[in-house]
Amino acid sequence: MKKSILLYGLLLLIIVNATAQTEPTAANWKPWFIESPNAYRLPPPPSNKDEIAQVLSAQARLSASDVEKILYWNAGAPGYRWNDMVTKLWMSGAGSNGTLAQLLVGTATYDATLAAWDTKYAYNRPRPFTANNKIKVIGQKPESPSYPCEYSVAAGAAATIIAHFFPAMADSANRMAQQVMTSRIAAGLAFPSDTRAGFELGKRIAEKEIEVTKDFTTTRQWDGKIPEGPAHWKGKNPMQPMAGYNKTVVLQSGSQFRPGPPPDFASEMEELKNFKQTFRSQANAFHFASQNPSSDLLTKLIFEYHVQFNPPRAARVYAAMAVAYYDAFTACWDAKYTYWGIRPDQYDPTYKPLMMSPPFPGYPSGHAVIGSTAAELLAYFFPTEKAQCMKMAKDGAESRFHAGIHFRSDNEVGLVLGKQVAAAVIERLKHDGSAGDEKLVSKKK
Repeated sequence: MKKSILLYGLLLLIIVNATAQTEPTAANWKPWFIESPNAYRLPPPPSNKDEIAQVLSAQARLSASDVEKILYWNAGAPGYRWNDMVTKLWMSGAGSNGTLAQLLVGTATYDATLAAWDTKYAYNRPRPFTANNKIKVIGQKPESPSYPCEYSVAAGAAATIIAHFFPAMADSANRMAQQVMTSRIAAGLAFPSDTRAGFELGKRIAEKEIEVTKDFTTTRQWDGKIPEGPAHWKGKNPMQPMAGYNKTVVLQSGSQFRPGPPPDFASEMEELKNFKQTFRSQANAFHFASQNPSSDLLTKLIFEYHVQFNPPRAARVYAAMAVAYYDAFTACWDAKYTYWGIRPDQYDPTYKPLMMSPPFPGYPSGHAVIGSTAAELLAYFFPTEKAQCMKMAKDGAESRFHAGIHFRSDNEVGLVLGKQVAAAVIERLKHDGSAGDEKLVSKKK
């Protein structure tokens, strides 16, 4: 029994190390918003003679708290913690720029990672643990050159964007970035100059992408008019009524896949009124209303398939998802405020939904659009998980019917729109020069 466990552990270690691919040609992949990764090549790194002593000194001072920080930031890919953070932040504080903030954390981290890989393989600086055998390694040994530090690159990009869109978070974001840099040195995985160079590279590219996208959020003003009629949404202060005019990344515009007008809701209203709630239907409604299943599934699959050990690939997945979410949101809001589709409890005031209706039109369902977009994209990256991804999208769409805040056609049209947006993103991914998706994630390692 002990022998079997030992062999299993050895096999797992070999597998994990085998997946820590260095992607030496990642600098040739197509970025999202910068002209080319090699345009950001850094000057040569300094001698590591004095820095070896600095790493050893940092390790000699390690406390239990320091080790906790190392484990926290090393738990996933360089952008993992930052993507998770901005996903939770954007709905609460950035107003009309929230989706743009999420987009840029994904794309700037990816573009900066490609630029970092250009510099890494231009100079091939050894990692501290390779340069001196007295340096201990805390965490997985990366199989890429040390300069610049990829975790500091992500920290520089994300902290800059978070500070820009969430000014109240600026100090906290920069402190966290400093934590990342300190933890990589203490872990024996980066020299101090690696972290400084990485942070500045990420910051520089983030500032560039903030400038490039400064006119993405529309400046059009809503005229304050809500269409009258029995099938039109009724309410005050609708949320972001002009968001459908925002510039898109992959789509030609938010209206590219605009669906046709909604149907007469009379029969669907009867369906909702006749629907008998069960424990499962209520659980489904509250689950998708209170959680972010697509983000959770993304995290789960990245870890299950060990993509976190391949920083360029992981950054590419995060960036593609961010682009898809952004374009899907814009497309959904274009349709919502083109048709101003009414909500069930407005259509029939005697109807009581399971939860309060959101402050914007219903057609099509945002949960259905975003869930479908995410499912299609995740199925592209993780094809053997397609059934799980499609179930998530279907359950998410159905949850809005279960909650009584959407008609069935809101959800059905939303699923189709999400699939169309995802297809456009996938088409772009197929031509970005990063061949090998199917080899990386076609089966669990």
